[in-house]
Amino acid sequence: MHLNLSTNKDNIYIMDNIHIETVKEADAAQVLELYRLAGWWEMDDDPKHEQKVAAIIANTWRFVIVKSGDKIIGMGRAISDGVSDAYIQDVTVHPQWRGKGLGKAIIRTLVERLKQDGVGWIGLISEPGYEGFYQGLGFGVMQNYTPFLLKRENS
Repeated sequence: MHLNLSTNKDNIYIMDNIHIETVKEADAAQVLELYRLAGWWEMDDDPKHEQKVAAIIANTWRFVIVKSGDKIIGMGRAISDGVSDAYIQDVTVHPQWRGKGLGKAIIRTLVERLKQDGVGWIGLISEPGYEGFYQGLGFGVMQNYTPFLLKRENS
């Protein structure tokens, strides 16, 4: 499928009734659902989860959502100082909408926004099996570098 992109400052229209928005607020319940579908969030019904998601959206340098009508079907975000470096993370598309180029549109939108901000170093960590996806979007493996994560005390 070829995506027909037309833009307006904060929205990119991809195809009929589907567009990407750069946001500071979004329906936290819908975003939480995407996190859960990706396997990145607990499945319990703690009401604090939606509050955390709302804070993530509000405090992220660039948070992008893909919407079909009022339904959020994809997301991605960039954590940055807004000056020199940024990390893209939490890129996912609802399983029913995968394979339509929406993930690529999310990455391209984030990269475009970051470049407009003057950010020159843009990195990410790929889940295994998605390396080719990111390489096709201009990212390269960081040779001789190893990502680390601080161990949790409960682990």
